[in-house]
Amino acid sequence: MKTYTATPADIEKKWILIDAEGLVVGRMASIIASRLRGKHKPTFTPHMDCGDNIVVINADKAILTGDKMDKKKYYWHTGYPGGIKERTARKIFEGRFPERVVQKAVERMMPGGPLTRQQLKNLRVYAGAEHPHDAQQPEKLDIAVLNSKNARSA
Repeated sequence: MKTYTATPADIEKKWILIDAEGLVVGRMASIIASRLRGKHKPTFTPHMDCGDNIVVINADKAILTGDKMDKKKYYWHTGYPGGIKERTARKIFEGRFPERVVQKAVERMMPGGPLTRQQLKNLRVYAGAEHPHDAQQPEKLDIAVLNSKNARSA
């Protein structure tokens, strides 16, 4: 029995469109991370970028459950002594770039390293319903029907 290993010529990348309106961020991010890596394919190879290109629209209408809107904090450091800053998820959603909540959730569900950074370039997240990838004819993936817990009504 031989172990199958994909080569760059074997990899076929599809375009997938996900509408995040009403979806729970964590559940959506885990599905996106799995598809970015290519784990849903029978030809999955851990050291190759065999995942799909994913376009997420309406990221500003995604939902965090429980008290996460006010209690979940995103930290960063300015580089100066005592320069740690924080922002709640609500401030980010109400701010200029609400799509960053979804981007960070997906990024934190993937392993670190150069391959992950390459795979994250295949993720495009947009706050509104408009996206410039119509020419690629993305297939719509309805995450809400996969499990009843994936979608919530606000």
